[in-house]
Amino acid sequence: MTAPDGADRHPAPIRRWALWGLVIYGLAVVVVLLLPIGYASLVHAVGDGIRDVLGISFFGTGWIEFCANILMFAPLGFLLTLTFRHPWWGVALALGLSVAAEVGQIVIPAREPSLRDVFANGVGAAVGAFFAWLFVRRRDHKRARATAEPEQPVAD
Repeated sequence: MTAPDGADRHPAPIRRWALWGLVIYGLAVVVVLLLPIGYASLVHAVGDGIRDVLGISFFGTGWIEFCANILMFAPLGFLLTLTFRHPWWGVALALGLSVAAEVGQIVIPAREPSLRDVFANGVGAAVGAFFAWLFVRRRDHKRARATAEPEQPVAD
């Protein structure tokens, strides 16, 4: 239902799904980011696997953590962009949440906050926002074509 000013009174189904996705995602990320455990052993195991199985020796643990942060924040950028329908809002909010998470890690003995993590999280959020933006544009384009009136044949 659309109000006279053009604002939606009820969120579109995609926004409702995105909000539920944000709730579930948020709970999972809070657990991962704020658990008082270090993930160094897991990161080293992945690094050893990449080195031993794939034979790639230049891809160290720093790169693994960087890529993991990108992957962890891409869904956030995607879901926030679907919710707000503007990619920059999604990226900005994700970046703010990333800074808050890193600040929260200051008080957890086994965790080490870093600006590199904030950067990687921002990159991940931007990647997710980009894909959501593409999704929204494509969906809007399809809707516009579906609602457009068919062309009338021109009489000679």
